Amino acid sequence: MPPSQLDIATGRVSTTGRRPDNQDCVGLCLPPAGLRASHGILAAVADGVAGGKGGRIAAELTIRDFTETYYALSSTIGVLQASARSIEGINRWLNAQGRSDPALENCATTFTALILRGRTAHILHVGDSRAYRLSNGHLACLTEDHTLNRGGLSHVLYRAVGIEPAVRLDHIQLSLQTRDRFLLCSDGVHGALSDKRIRALLRDGSAPEAVAQAVVNAALDAGSNDNISALVIDVLAVPAVDHAALAQALAELPSGAPPKVGDVVDGFRLEAQISDGRFSRLFKAASPADGRTVVLKFPHAEAIETDACRRAFLREAWVAGRVRSPWLGEVIELAPGRQTRLYSVMPFYEGETLEQRLARTPPLTLAEGVNIAVRLAKGVASLHRAGIVHRDIKPDNVMLCRDQGLRLIDLGVVRLPRLEETPETDSPGTPSYMAPELFVGRAADERSDLFALGVTVYRAFTGAYPYGEVEPFTRPRFGTPVALTAHRHDLPAWLEALIGRAIATERTERFGDVLEFALQLEHCLAGQIPPLKHLPLLQRNPVRFWQGVSVLLTLALIASLAFK
Repeated sequence: MPPSQLDIATGRVSTTGRRPDNQDCVGLCLPPAGLRASHGILAAVADGVAGGKGGRIAAELTIRDFTETYYALSSTIGVLQASARSIEGINRWLNAQGRSDPALENCATTFTALILRGRTAHILHVGDSRAYRLSNGHLACLTEDHTLNRGGLSHVLYRAVGIEPAVRLDHIQLSLQTRDRFLLCSDGVHGALSDKRIRALLRDGSAPEAVAQAVVNAALDAGSNDNISALVIDVLAVPAVDHAALAQALAELPSGAPPKVGDVVDGFRLEAQISDGRFSRLFKAASPADGRTVVLKFPHAEAIETDACRRAFLREAWVAGRVRSPWLGEVIELAPGRQTRLYSVMPFYEGETLEQRLARTPPLTLAEGVNIAVRLAKGVASLHRAGIVHRDIKPDNVMLCRDQGLRLIDLGVVRLPRLEETPETDSPGTPSYMAPELFVGRAADERSDLFALGVTVYRAFTGAYPYGEVEPFTRPRFGTPVALTAHRHDLPAWLEALIGRAIATERTERFGDVLEFALQLEHCLAGQIPPLKHLPLLQRNPVRFWQGVSVLLTLALIASLAFK
């Protein structure tokens, strides 16, 4: 079952370093379930300003007072307003003490907080502490240093808690993804380590505590002369997206004619048009906010008026919030309030579709094809475990990435049986990949997906269709499939038998699920199952076996009649 609440793992390390005392403070609040759902999880780093007195006091009081006030306020006012109210009181007090108390003269502190609430991350920031996010291997610095960026004054803050009677927090929102890793740190870290080095440290798969310690050690080794603090947060699970709320949000988004190359939409700069289909137009786009290259899909104005098109966007967004797999294409969830019109955002995968690969020579080797089939099957299995049927598995919807990865894409036509008020009567798949039962009105399910997967794997090796290409709006007749080895004599009999079982016309003769198909392929390729050519003919090819038996019985009957 999808997770019902946010789950994280954390690690934090703060050290004096080469300074006489530690002016940094690190805070983390993991409230009980009810408060976690309403207010979220709070993590913060504060670095007392060294040029004034009472830096440590300022850092500690800011984190403590902010935390207490934030959780005492109503969650209905929103994170930004609650954060602004929470920082106001301590800022006024520090500013007043810094002007009147000689022991706290000019006391001030930086403040960088991360609030994880629901499926959203909020960054609140002032000063030159920093927040980073590592997502899908990409590192982004989420904060801007409030320092005088000129001459030898790059260390001088012009904004911090306590410097002025009023303080303004920078605020950004991000959609959370499972496996996101955040780093909050003082300038003792980023002043000594480059972003490239920080990225390498965060990409280490160790537990957050070990990674935080590694960041601190690396800053010390690099010669940092400041206090050093690192707080690492790993997102282990995010709450499932609410289907009804998502449908309402999409219904409220306006739509219009698709934009053009060069346009900027909600901060995305459209750099190139990828495709222009019957229902939608796709663009390659740059996201300056986090440096990522993405794909934006816009519906055509005439298509979006149909319920089917709206449902497609809803499905893609819903599946993206429920299923995580390295073999499935993602849909990037935007922060609340950012999206001003209807479109979807996906990562840009460098590579080619399986259909494009089939147009090139040489053909796939046995190992290449089986590895593609196994990864694709595992992606389909992750959908099935969540109660989702893809309905349009085919080479055009399989991305082969340059990093040797694979992604099953186009989740707009998936079937969500558990959420259907009434079963859909249409079968939106591609006819040549559709199982026989779909042509007589049966709803798509896991075994019809398995059939389409089998046809896709067959085509991956041969470029042909086992039952011939099916034209739209025709009623195909499913006879005996053309043998795989009729196209490729170099392929083993066991592969033909496994694919043959996946594309059996009788659904009960197919594998129980796609994962069984994947495991059989893996084991046979590894030599863990004897090749089928060593098995009896009855097991290798039962049709040929019984044909032979029939011929022998016929000959025996003729002989018996001749000698009467």
